[in-house]
Amino acid sequence: MNTILFDLDGTLLPLDEKIFVDTYFDALHRTFEDKMDKKTFVNYIWGATAHMRDENDEERTNQELFMDKFATFVGDEMDEYKERFDRFYETGFLEVEKAVSKSQYVIDAIKLLKEKGYTIVLATNPLFPLTAVHHRIHWAGLQPEDFEHITAYENSHYCKPYTAYYEEILTHIDKQPDECMMIGNDVQEDLVAGKLGLKTFLVENHLINRNNDTVDCTLRGNYEDLFEYVASLPHVNG
Repeated sequence: MNTILFDLDGTLLPLDEKIFVDTYFDALHRTFEDKMDKKTFVNYIWGATAHMRDENDEERTNQELFMDKFATFVGDEMDEYKERFDRFYETGFLEVEKAVSKSQYVIDAIKLLKEKGYTIVLATNPLFPLTAVHHRIHWAGLQPEDFEHITAYENSHYCKPYTAYYEEILTHIDKQPDECMMIGNDVQEDLVAGKLGLKTFLVENHLINRNNDTVDCTLRGNYEDLFEYVASLPHVNG
């Protein structure tokens, strides 16, 4: 094994999903409150997000899928909406930092993996633009440069929980499943990587298991357990 894929929200970036989502929508709607009420706006966002997640169109990026669907809700105003989305993710999104925290165990684990020569990939569900992903990386106490590859909606054609999302990553980084481990906190979205042959580590501090599914993973534990596991790994080619 020479490559580690990490989820972001609830894994590298400690957060409560409900608090994070509520804070995000509060901040995002303020950018559009002159256009429509919050309930309608949130429904449009969820509708476009579901389309982006489930369409699985290898010819169009997730960004294109999202914007095309959102355009069906707002019509001729879409250009203005795109400009406002871009502006929000540059500045307004910073308000959401109050809904997250950071873990020294995570920071130390990433540092140690780099020292040991592992390829590190940020395998966050690509529902956000790269700008928003970079903000969240910084909030976690990390740097975008820590990662060989970062998934975002501009560079991805699939979403979790579909295995095609992980296949696209492996193709991009030119790795085989048995070279890799996926580390995440979501039973449905992250452990599905195991179906392709990746090892999996379930981080339980902010565990998500929507359907109370039986957990099938290689390893599991909290942030301290994760760091201890990383500390036990050999150096790559050493």
